[in-house]
Amino acid sequence: MALIDRYQICFQATAYAEKIGGIAMIGITLTADQICNAPIEVRRWIEHEVIAGLRMAPRDAASSPPRSTHPAVCSEDEIAAIFGQLRGMPVALSVLFEFRQPGIAFGNPPLKSSRLMDILHNAKLESIEQVMTGLDAINAALAELRGDPGARFCDFDNEGHCFLAIETQANVAKLWHDIVVRQEAAPTNRREPLLRTAG
Repeated sequence: MALIDRYQICFQATAYAEKIGGIAMIGITLTADQICNAPIEVRRWIEHEVIAGLRMAPRDAASSPPRSTHPAVCSEDEIAAIFGQLRGMPVALSVLFEFRQPGIAFGNPPLKSSRLMDILHNAKLESIEQVMTGLDAINAALAELRGDPGARFCDFDNEGHCFLAIETQANVAKLWHDIVVRQEAAPTNRREPLLRTAG
């Protein structure tokens, strides 16, 4: 299966060809609009195929909660410090600020769930590898900040979802809001390019 290339995804589908007495492989190309307008079942199947093709999850993996290590609860100051460490890394900043969006929360303690494919699409990145690079940079920044190699900003399951603490999500959203307000208050010629690279 081909990887995402400019939001066109190529899949191989199995078709039974009775005339030739065997199984024929056909190629299908779907645009981002076609995927977005497809029924939810189709979108979930596509997501599963992409994740499996990237070897991020076994093809027969069942839905599972995040691993036993829980994501850290990051304070406002820690999110601001992570932001400072990630300056000059537009991919990581784009991924960080995708977590400003509210999402589904579940579990105890409650965690916010995000789909890697949604982050890819909303952040306008080119591949899942870029999303993972951004997440790795965020996790590394938190680990360095706390002096704890085991500290995790977010965690993952086997189905291409990531999870973070509700408090962390709220503090990312607050930092984003503060930056937007500051950018809008600044003269146009003094604005930083941040908002063009993140969100």
